[in-house]
Amino acid sequence: MEQTFRVGVITSTHGLRGEVKVFPTTDDAQRFRQLKDVLLDTGREQKPLEVEQVRFFKNMVIVKFKGIDRIEDIEAYKGRDLLVTRENAVELGPDENFIADLIGLDVVTDEGARLGELTDVLQTGANDVYVVKTETGKELLLPAIRDCVLDVDLEAGRITVHVLDGLLDL
Repeated sequence: MEQTFRVGVITSTHGLRGEVKVFPTTDDAQRFRQLKDVLLDTGREQKPLEVEQVRFFKNMVIVKFKGIDRIEDIEAYKGRDLLVTRENAVELGPDENFIADLIGLDVVTDEGARLGELTDVLQTGANDVYVVKTETGKELLLPAIRDCVLDVDLEAGRITVHVLDGLLDL
């Protein structure tokens, strides 16, 4: 399982005092208000940073890190990911999982047949949709609803689904 999760990407600097504009990649950008510590993926290492201040501007989050007070100290990190550890990730409710933990799991039917591997999760307005790459290389789209997704077993690396009528018609 993944131990870190991306919550944003540094897009550019903001001003001269070390602030950065961050494009949030988390479901709720307001989550940045509660962040105390993040990891900056420099490409070589994950550098811990302490969040000093957070503001919002349009679809971006403007973040100031403690100890970074000049534009020169941060501008080399444009395009780099901001991560949080699993311990600092949002609390999940019952029957919720991190998408990163689902990718790569085997998908089997409630009748025991292997459908393929989960390769992506599409987030739509109504419900998520699981993208399953079948043995033949085709993509199967399964709605992530209770009638279809019966069980997610991260330890076994398996998702058990009930294929609703019409979903396998290609």
